[in-house]
Amino acid sequence: MHTDSQSPAQVSTKKRPSSAKRLQDLALIAVFAALIIVLAFVSIPVGTAGVPIVLQNAAVVLAGLVLGGRRGFLAALLFLALGLIGLPVLAGGRTTIAALAGPTAGYIVGYLLSALVAGSIAYLAPKKRGTGMFVVLGLAALAGLITQYLCGSIGLTLRAGMGFAEAATAQLPFILPDLGKFAVMVIIAAGVHAAFPDLRAKK
Repeated sequence: MHTDSQSPAQVSTKKRPSSAKRLQDLALIAVFAALIIVLAFVSIPVGTAGVPIVLQNAAVVLAGLVLGGRRGFLAALLFLALGLIGLPVLAGGRTTIAALAGPTAGYIVGYLLSALVAGSIAYLAPKKRGTGMFVVLGLAALAGLITQYLCGSIGLTLRAGMGFAEAATAQLPFILPDLGKFAVMVIIAAGVHAAFPDLRAKK
């Protein structure tokens, strides 16, 4: 008679992430949430909609590129949650509550979704550093940027009384600076994955 050498407890343990892995994930999420907040203080006012050029939006996508969709989303969620309790986590020293009440509410939603979208695509990249990795990470970053623009445009349409075409046109001043920032994020993410391949280990 065939007997399974593994007990149900052993199988269950294999399916669950270890405590060390969970702690590592929490630490990474906290570190990237802090990085996103720190980069809120680097901003350049520009554009017709009053939305500044910031590094924060690139940091959100970087969290996705490095941590993947789930952890990147949680890092963005954590930093926004800190803003909900009154901390000035956004560009210009604003809180999440203040941003949600204004015309930039769509960008807040875009932060969450862009980390998820970019991270989900990024983790499809080859694990070996090379052209394939850069291409997939680049597409992931671009998808994250488009997600932010789309959500931002919808927010401006709903909150600022703009037509969608006008709201989309308001993004134009940001395209070149954002492409430059996001290209740097791709390079950083590729370097991180090459140095720490275990980041993409199955959870």
